[in-house]
Amino acid sequence: MEASVWVPAILIVVGLVGIVVPVLPGLLLVLAAVLIWAFDTGSAAGWSVFALCAVLYVAGMGLQYAVPGRRLREAGVRRSTLFLAVLLALVGFFIIPVVGAVVGFVGGIYLVELGHSRDRGTAWTSTRAALKAVFLSIGIELLAGFAIATTWVVGVLVTT
Repeated sequence: MEASVWVPAILIVVGLVGIVVPVLPGLLLVLAAVLIWAFDTGSAAGWSVFALCAVLYVAGMGLQYAVPGRRLREAGVRRSTLFLAVLLALVGFFIIPVVGAVVGFVGGIYLVELGHSRDRGTAWTSTRAALKAVFLSIGIELLAGFAIATTWVVGVLVTT
């Protein structure tokens, strides 16, 4: 197997892991790996595969923000709550290694919603809705990553 195939393959795997463990821009790395392969291939088929993968990337990113956002609005979670929760996630990331971002995000949503409603049950309901939306967003991004990876594998098989 040539480096023009296994290097993008490794980058795709790292990108898929980066989607689940949000340290790297996972989906963007998956698309960049296909771009590297298309440059190396230099064929019309390679560029067609990249174009299709770019469409899948844009669709995945659009769905990633549209679907969970709609569900959050339906659950009554405010954008200001999410903004403050993300800020607390960043603080938590630096204070508590490894799990700080998750603790900061969940704690941030709960605390902001508790401040708004003054009711623990309502705050916890909003926190659960936000967590479901985050997991849905990760799932959509992961499905888009797998779709891009599958398209690339088919492209490699066709061009070889």
